[in-house]
Amino acid sequence: MAISLHSFFQERKFPFLFSLSLLLICFLFLFFTDSLTLNPLLRTYSSLRSPSLTSSSSSSSSSSSGLDLINPSSTHFSSSFAANLSWKLCDGSVAVDFIPCLDNFKAIKALQSRKHMEHRERHCPTPSPRCLIPLPVGYKVPVPWPKSRDMIWYDNVPHPKLVEYKKDQHWVVKLGEYLNFPGGGTQFKDGVDRYIYFIQETLSDIKWGENIRVILDVGCGVASFGGYLLQKNVLAMSFAPKDEHEAQIQFALERGIPATLSVIGTQRLTFPDNAYDLIHCARCRVHWDADGGKPLLELNRILRPGGYFIWSATPVYRDDERDKNVWNAMVLLTKSMCWKVVKKTSDSSGVGLVIYQKPTSTSCYEERSENDPPICDEKNKRNKSWYVPLTRCISRLPVDSKGQYFYWPSPWPQRLTSKPPSLSVEPSAEEKFFEDTKLWSTVVSDVYRDNIGVNWSTVRNVLDMNAGYGGFAAALIDLPLWVMNVIPIDEPDTLSIIFDRGLIGLYHDWCESFNTYPRTYDLLHSSFLFTSLEKRCDVVATVVEMDRILRPGGYVLIRDDMEAIKVLGPIFHSLHWSVSVYQDQFLVGKKGFWRP
Repeated sequence: MAISLHSFFQERKFPFLFSLSLLLICFLFLFFTDSLTLNPLLRTYSSLRSPSLTSSSSSSSSSSSGLDLINPSSTHFSSSFAANLSWKLCDGSVAVDFIPCLDNFKAIKALQSRKHMEHRERHCPTPSPRCLIPLPVGYKVPVPWPKSRDMIWYDNVPHPKLVEYKKDQHWVVKLGEYLNFPGGGTQFKDGVDRYIYFIQETLSDIKWGENIRVILDVGCGVASFGGYLLQKNVLAMSFAPKDEHEAQIQFALERGIPATLSVIGTQRLTFPDNAYDLIHCARCRVHWDADGGKPLLELNRILRPGGYFIWSATPVYRDDERDKNVWNAMVLLTKSMCWKVVKKTSDSSGVGLVIYQKPTSTSCYEERSENDPPICDEKNKRNKSWYVPLTRCISRLPVDSKGQYFYWPSPWPQRLTSKPPSLSVEPSAEEKFFEDTKLWSTVVSDVYRDNIGVNWSTVRNVLDMNAGYGGFAAALIDLPLWVMNVIPIDEPDTLSIIFDRGLIGLYHDWCESFNTYPRTYDLLHSSFLFTSLEKRCDVVATVVEMDRILRPGGYVLIRDDMEAIKVLGPIFHSLHWSVSVYQDQFLVGKKGFWRP
């Protein structure tokens, strides 16, 4: 060394060295004390191993309630099941954006007809694929909300077709590394914000974010209508098929706007009866009077009594022969359904719209000269809409056990925590609902928000895989995120209650692929889903599907019993995810950028 020991003492640096050493010793003492004594939440991964293969010494050293930090470099899984898993990338021209139930080209090619959009409906492969989706070249961590509403990385959704196809309508513009969304649209010639104001100006009964909270935007384009309504406390479910309007739903979800892939074809939409406060269609290219009016009758089914349908399309405001014929057919159909025209008008740009309202009682149905369309049979009432064919009938208005029509929910935000109109009238139902709300408020505040390592500032799009009453979503309402609440088809049907609360969701079967693009959610949540799911589904295929729809850097929060967690932990780890367990019932996984 340049300084001798003698000069070191002459310069009186020994006290400094002694102090530094003492500080280092104190730090090491506190570090190991915190890890081993003061923080009983930390323990090893041993409790996740198969019980028969876990040593007694490992078990005895584990805390009964703890956070198991799984170190990929040091953990050796004893589960032969996980050890036998090997992964490969999906191949083919659509692999990067592969949606198994919508990209089953073999099944689509075998269809006998495409007249009613059968080729845009679900055709799930058997068995479910186990390959992993590759990342687009240059993929980046998504632009955070709220900036993402107006701009996203081009490399994350590298589809230029809409940029050129809709350049005159200002749907989307490419600016350097970004895709920019200026708020234009086919019907939004003065901008979507002006269009939204025009609707409320046209009908003062429409109060955004108060009596109008959950809406459906049919044929939504890039979902700018729903995106701009978010600032008014309106939650819009934007939907469109996977069609020649390349990646429009993928754009929407990358922007952080609620959206799903769907089509009005031969089957019911995956929503409950009487769900939406308002339904919107701006040049959505749906032939409402086709097949005896089945498409519009399907909207009638999912529209809340007293709810509104806003239709902005050329037949409303143009006089050429084709548009006149469409308008006349619409007049006949809506009259037969007892829909009332509330307003019909045009804005300063010449774009017009008509606002219909669904009846709140059966008096009009009873006064029709012809029972056409007929009222649906009782067996069609409040049916889960999963692979259910469309019917040409008017859905029954909802009534309680005393024969009283359901009332409109309380204004937002009171409706989130008040008793839902569609809640069962059984004596214990109300108590059960409020207990569930209280439970999830506690779990989210005491566990999820601060104690499990989730960086909530990076979370925008959330999927609750079995949402129950929507308590998880309700407990997160003060965060800048939205939740897609899923009700599995084999669980109690509570989706109407979720919509009553001012939240959105749909039905799904987790034995099959979900209708969304890859890399569209930041966080997936479930509560005791896998305990029942493993009895009838391929759990590995379900995990592969979770990997498909979760973004790199995204999280899974799984609340379940330890037997289910012991199965799931090694599978996630084989995908190179970081995994931890809290209190022997919460598995937390974080997906990385690894691909095989």
